[in-house]
Amino acid sequence: MNPAEIASGAAAAATEVSLWGMFWSAHLVVKVVMIGLLVASVWCWAIIVDKILLFARTRKAMDKFEDSFWSGNSLEDLYQTLSQRPTTAMASLFVAAMREWKRSFSNASSAFMGLHSRIEKVLDVTIAREVEKLEKQLLVLASVASAGPFVGLFGTVWGIMTSFRSIAASKNTSLAVVAPGIAEALFATAIGLFAAIPALIFYNILQGKVARSQARLESFADEFSSILSRQIDQHVGANERAAGVKEKEFTS
Repeated sequence: MNPAEIASGAAAAATEVSLWGMFWSAHLVVKVVMIGLLVASVWCWAIIVDKILLFARTRKAMDKFEDSFWSGNSLEDLYQTLSQRPTTAMASLFVAAMREWKRSFSNASSAFMGLHSRIEKVLDVTIAREVEKLEKQLLVLASVASAGPFVGLFGTVWGIMTSFRSIAASKNTSLAVVAPGIAEALFATAIGLFAAIPALIFYNILQGKVARSQARLESFADEFSSILSRQIDQHVGANERAAGVKEKEFTS
């Protein structure tokens, strides 16, 4: 597009000030910037809706699991129900710890040595894995929130450069020549902010939800680890008492 065409296009666009008109009369580079920002905005909103629904399901599933866990029913029955397919992040913690517990029971009694530390390690790894699932694609929101305004600014700078070229080509500094190009340029910045602001707001909101979910998982892991630790102490004490009785019988 040569300067003469830019000037004639700017003059023709003076009567067309709608959003579609500004987009259609913009320079190709500015159009690419606008389209890219709109695609990023749609992508961000898809992630936002998906994450909001995910956290709602996760919260309800955690509530349901905790009701079952603290209802007083057999943990073995609960494990058998969830072992094939854990339904929540909290259920995954429970299944991982119970699997390590049962694996130690199936081995020799020496497997109890360090069992509590192994269970805590399994819980930590499972929490990290579940938190990573919750945080998946949040980096996209952070990237759009930080880069969106700068990408829009790039389109604005390019549009203003185009406007000055049209002024130079037409040798006319009237508002009818200058205004359309500047409006198109600022439209790119507006789209950048349109993409970045919701991405930033919901990134912070969703990160807060991730932090609360992680804290809830860690709290449950500490409680369940304490329960299993008491069970370990009871079994170790029972084994020591049995060994003491056998030793007395042997010496007598």
